[in-house]
This record gives sequence, C-alpha cells and structure tokens, in this order.
Amino acid sequence: MNIAILSGKGGTGKTTISTNLAVMAGGNYIDCDVEEPNGFIFLNPSDLKKEEVKVDYPVINDNNCTLCGDCAKVCQFNALVRTKKNIILFDKLCHSCHACKIVCKYEAISFKKREIGIIEEGKYNNIICKRGILNIGEPMAVPVIKDVLKDLPNGINFIDCAPGTSCNVVNSLSYADGAILVTEPSAFGLHDLNMAVNLVRNFHIPFGVIINKYNPKDNRIQKYCQKENIKILGTINYSRKVAETYSSGKMIIEIEEYKKAFKEIVKNLKEVFPWN
Repeated sequence: MNIAILSGKGGTGKTTISTNLAVMAGGNYIDCDVEEPNGFIFLNPSDLKKEEVKVDYPVINDNNCTLCGDCAKVCQFNALVRTKKNIILFDKLCHSCHACKIVCKYEAISFKKREIGIIEEGKYNNIICKRGILNIGEPMAVPVIKDVLKDLPNGINFIDCAPGTSCNVVNSLSYADGAILVTEPSAFGLHDLNMAVNLVRNFHIPFGVIINKYNPKDNRIQKYCQKENIKILGTINYSRKVAETYSSGKMIIEIEEYKKAFKEIVKNLKEVFPWN
C-alpha cells in the first residue's frame, strides 16, 4: 500500500511527519521531494546503493539534415530551433518525447542519454529508505520522481511528496492508494490545505489530515475539516523542544509525548485506509 504525504505549502513539517510516521508504522520511506530530499538527514540509512537517472535527447546528423525545420515545428517545448545554418538544441527543455524523430523524413535524428539525477536506496533498521536527487540546474523533476516510484518495495510505503500542488505532486499521487495532508493552524496553512484537498479528491482516494505545530487556541483547521467531512488523524503540538530536536537531525519520536502522538496517528490510519 502506498500512502502519499503532502502539504499545500512548504514549511508545514511534512518531512518530519513522514520520517517519524514511517518508523512508528514500520513502513518504507520514499522521498519524492527530489529538489530538496532531506528525509535522509533524520533516517541516515546504511548500505546506500546509487543509480543514475538518465533521459534521452536528440542528436542531429548534419550530413542528413536538410534544415526543413519539421522537428522544430513539432516540438511543443521549444527545445529545437531552426537557424539558417543548423538546428539548435536546448537540451534542458527537451521532454524526451521523440516527436522530432517521428516527423523527420531524412533520418537525421538519433538519441543519446544524459544524467539528470540519481536514486539512492538504503536501510534504516528494518525499513527501506529510497530517494531521488535532481541535479543542480536541472528544471524537470518528474523523470527522477518516476524512477523513484517505478519499483517500490512490498509493504506500506510512505511517499514524501514535494510541497505544493504542482505536477511533481500530481505524478507522486498517481502511485498512491491514500493520502495524508499535513497542515498548520495559520491563514496560509488553511488556504493551501484547501488546494491540496481539491487535488486529492480528484484522485478519488481516501485521505486524512494531520495538524502540525498545533495550537489549541486556534481551531480554524478543525472547523474546516468538520465542514468538509475530513478525518483529522492527529495533532502534533507546537513546542520549542520539538524544533530543537529536529533541527539537530533527530527523530521527534525520541520524545515520549510525541511518540504517543504518533502511535495514535498510526491507529487512526488503520481506520481511514484499507490497511493490510
């Protein structure tokens, strides 16, 4: 079973929730926030294996090319431009769709591969930890995300999604059987939670909400969830001690109060999701 953990905005504590929840539930941790994959800071998995992520890019054979420009016309991403002298490639705009080769009548296009990131996999105790890392300067994260998710381990996988509701999150959600939305009791938290709820509902999968940095004096998230008939899986109280703990790269379940909170969340998860 794959459970996506997402937030409408950054800074809600999504990775803190994901890593601690994976350990408490005995599930695997899959980091799909490939532009900033920091879950390994807390888990520090051993026996890391690395694999390159590569994508295709077109190579123009100048001997065959007639500069007809059909390849540039068909490219929806403006990765190819025809000039008077040659065809120019902007490789980081290329989506590896191969349309340029399909329309070329002169067999002037072939493909090579270039690296855009890596996949790392290791172990924390008995759970598998896997993450994608997008190379600095690369604009497209989706190919790395798809490589992270294509061979998921058996059992329960907690998928730590990118923040927001972009195509990176959409691609991660397409592999999910359920979702957890992490939010905070603030105006921005509520606004972006609403966007995340609308996104998840389009996938028709069960989901619930965890309120991080919980303040009992602020009940705006509870009111929203009650109105929308959304299950609140649990709350993580705001405290300086928690901030100091995760800022030093430690798990907050090392604090007994928060260990109990995550145990309650795991119990509630089994009520919301078809747990096996």
